[in-house]
Amino acid sequence: MKHARTFVLLKIPSTGLCYTPTINPGQIWNKYLSTAGGKGNRDAASSKLLQEKLSHYLDIVEVNIAHQISLRSEAFFHAMTSQHELQDYLRKTSQAVKLLREKIAQIDKVMCEGSLRVLRLSLTRNNCIKAYNKLKLMATVHQTQPTVQLLLSTSEFVGALDLIATTQEVLQQELQGIHSFRHLGSQLCELEKLIDKMMIAEFSTYARNDLNRPLEDDCQILEEERLVSLVFGLLKQRKLNFYEIYGDEMIITAKNIIKQCVVNTVSQIEEIDTEVVVKLADQMRMMNFPQWFDLLKNIFSKFTIFLKRIKATLNTIRSVVFLVLDKNQKNRDVEDTLQKNSKDSTVDTEVAYLTHEGMFISDAFSEGDLPPVAADTTSQRNTSPNSEPCSSDSVSEPECTTDSSSSKEQTSSSVTAGAVEMMISDDMKLTDLELVRLANNIQELLYNASDICHDRSVKFLMARAKDGFLEKLNSNEFVTLSRLMEGFILDTEQICGRKSMSLRGALQSQANRFVNRFHEERKTKLSLLLDNERWKQAEVPAEFQDLVDSVSDGRISLPEKKPAATEERKPAEFLIVEGQKYATVGTVLLLIRIILEYCQCVDNIPSITTDMLTRLSDLLKYFNSRSCQLVLGAGALQVVGLKTITTKNLALSSRCLQLIVHYIPIIRAHFEARLQPKQYSMLRHFDHITKDYHDHVAEISAKLVAIMDSLFDKLLSKYEVKAPVPSACFRNICKQMAKMHEAIYDLLPEEQTQMLFLRINASYKLHLKRQLAHLNVVNDGGPLNGLVTSDVAFYTGNLQALKGLNNLDLNMAEIWEQKR
Repeated sequence: MKHARTFVLLKIPSTGLCYTPTINPGQIWNKYLSTAGGKGNRDAASSKLLQEKLSHYLDIVEVNIAHQISLRSEAFFHAMTSQHELQDYLRKTSQAVKLLREKIAQIDKVMCEGSLRVLRLSLTRNNCIKAYNKLKLMATVHQTQPTVQLLLSTSEFVGALDLIATTQEVLQQELQGIHSFRHLGSQLCELEKLIDKMMIAEFSTYARNDLNRPLEDDCQILEEERLVSLVFGLLKQRKLNFYEIYGDEMIITAKNIIKQCVVNTVSQIEEIDTEVVVKLADQMRMMNFPQWFDLLKNIFSKFTIFLKRIKATLNTIRSVVFLVLDKNQKNRDVEDTLQKNSKDSTVDTEVAYLTHEGMFISDAFSEGDLPPVAADTTSQRNTSPNSEPCSSDSVSEPECTTDSSSSKEQTSSSVTAGAVEMMISDDMKLTDLELVRLANNIQELLYNASDICHDRSVKFLMARAKDGFLEKLNSNEFVTLSRLMEGFILDTEQICGRKSMSLRGALQSQANRFVNRFHEERKTKLSLLLDNERWKQAEVPAEFQDLVDSVSDGRISLPEKKPAATEERKPAEFLIVEGQKYATVGTVLLLIRIILEYCQCVDNIPSITTDMLTRLSDLLKYFNSRSCQLVLGAGALQVVGLKTITTKNLALSSRCLQLIVHYIPIIRAHFEARLQPKQYSMLRHFDHITKDYHDHVAEISAKLVAIMDSLFDKLLSKYEVKAPVPSACFRNICKQMAKMHEAIYDLLPEEQTQMLFLRINASYKLHLKRQLAHLNVVNDGGPLNGLVTSDVAFYTGNLQALKGLNNLDLNMAEIWEQKR
């Protein structure tokens, strides 16, 4: 039992067959003993007990196996007996299958093989067409570099860039993965960088040629088509700082214009030896004013043409920028419209649909009627998994791609004589902000051009002014120069649309120096005239009368010099101003002319109005103060050597002051018309001057009264009421009054003479009244009163007998004390 073999019958589930493996209990026992052999010596009793347990378990297993075999013995023997029948069935089945295959082969040969072959050939044809189109596209792409080189040889930068962009797009979308084109993308990128450098170099060359061409050329824009093409190319490549190149060339050209003008002018002047005087600046300083003025006029003329050309070129560039900006705006409008339409069509598609055998109406169309995208989708959906995949199914009509590339090449610039006609490619990705900023920078470049011309002109002026040449110009020369510069400034402002301050500032600086010299010369001249003035009435030459007449209508201007007449007009005794006679001295006649020169300078050089106003105010104040020192202050006694300051001197001085006062309102109005409203406060100088002159006239009148007052005090203090009548005192007084009248009557107007004698008479009455009170002579009708009345009547008769004083109300009753 221990070493016997035990057979166990096992059933195979898939076939129902059984097999019997052999189990050798001895092998199991030996294996166990070999494992436990090491422990047998230590515990022999336990091993024996374990052996008996295992033997018992083995017996139980054998009994159970035998029982199971006995239960399935019938099925085992049935399977053994059915094996032959199964083999017969398999043989019959094999024959039937063979027959069926032969019939299917015949059916395939007769009915299916031709149709399948047609389908296979059709699929092969489609694949061949796609492969042909792909090769055709590859051939076109292969010609990209030679075509780009050809376009670059004719400076078609925009066309070359469009071709490169189209080729890059085709490489990334339709020819991706082509091994032979693996380096073409990087080559095109390098070529694009090369085109960038070429365009910048080409634009630099264009700018140099445009700015340095002869200024006598009437053509405003040089090769407009070339310029537009370059600008579009630079914009396409986002080279937005190209205008800086043009700005640099402007600076260089402006320097060369002045240099060339100086060289041409110097070469025509024989007096300048260019071998001895090498430097152009030194050669220029050797010119006299007419030569230098003609040179400056030529420079301004060249600069004006120069700015007009720059403006025309920059306007063309800005128009290109605005074209791109306008195209961007139109593209946005189109995109917004398409988005709106797509939303509407989506709603319509969701609502309006028809069914056709369980499908949407779109599914009922044949594959050929579908759009290309839908057809590709349908073909991909209907292709069996075992069919060979088509290469590059994403390629749709390569011919269309080549046509689009050729159409993009046609978008290169085409400029006619009057307008720019160009199709702007949609891949010019510039924002509106960038384009607007670029347009503003280009406009600013035009302003910079004006500033450059003004700066170079300032340097030219300063180079000539180093030796004080400009400060030595007379007023006519400086006015001519100022008008030329003002004209150039206005021309540049009109061309560029903005004021440039450098040349205007230089003109103002030179004008200030001119004003200082102008004022100092005339002030010095006036000072010399006053120091030599003897304050005697001067004859009025005809030219001064003409000068005054020219101002009679309120418009101040120096009259043009008239040709010498056959008969010279004699000088007049008085100066006639608006019907009034003015006795004057020679200094005042010249002063009037000087004042008109100040006013004329303001007309010629408006920028110096405020300075001239200040200087003229200073001149008028100086005349007032200096004349006061010489006449009222008796300074003429030491300066000129007069023996005394007579009443005639005083009256003449007063009349001269009145003549100047007469012109102050006219001068004020002249300056007021040329001042800004915010500068009107400066006119207060004339108000102060008028007050000072009136005060001076009043002081002279007071001085005349004071002279007679001291005389009355001296004579009447010795007056005695006694015979004979008239008394010697009154005869002397009447004599002095007659002398006073004789001295001033022809100098002062009748009204002023009357007013002066009324004041003198009041002084006379005051002194007489005081003396009578001292002598206790009263108006009582007595002998003394009669004598005084006779003397007063003599005085009144003599005074009223003077010319112009016959109607003077003397009111001699005031000499008597009023009775209380």
